[in-house]
Amino acid sequence: MVVAPPAAPAPAPTPAPEPPFTGKVSLATNERDYRRDGAQHLYERYGERVFRGKLPPLVQAVAVMRLDIGPRGELRHFEWMRAPDHVPHVKAEIERLVREAAPFPAPMRLGGVHYTDTWLWDKSGTFQLDTLTEGQLDRLPSMAAPKSPPASAAPTARKRAPASAARKATGTATRVAQDSAPTSTLPAR
Repeated sequence: MVVAPPAAPAPAPTPAPEPPFTGKVSLATNERDYRRDGAQHLYERYGERVFRGKLPPLVQAVAVMRLDIGPRGELRHFEWMRAPDHVPHVKAEIERLVREAAPFPAPMRLGGVHYTDTWLWDKSGTFQLDTLTEGQLDRLPSMAAPKSPPASAAPTARKRAPASAARKATGTATRVAQDSAPTSTLPAR
């Protein structure tokens, strides 16, 4: 009986070479610098959704998200550090924007990066990222601002009639407090 030699195992397939990277590159050397590159990427992608100028003092949502970006800019994972659960549609919209913005700039010097940014969401559906924010107004603008006099107009002092003239005009005597200092409500010792 002739025994056939064992069959040689089939050679392992060689993986196809990765195509050269042609996307955006970040040369950041730390998380903070990459956060700026990530924010600029989102602003470029969604320029029409970025709130221009200072945000109003009350925004609809403040949300904090941590992203995990791979060496080729791929979004590997994200997690909420502070989710806008009180406005679920905003939470879903931010998640959609982040997913659709991938790939992010490739962190060439970092190999991969985890970074956190804060979304400031206005009720108009526009946003700013804390990394690139233009600031926030400290109060709501008034509905009807009082008109100020022209700069050339000199301020005028109101003239008051003497108290005796006011009493004579009304025909009644008015008692004026001699001491306007507040009185103490502490018991006497």
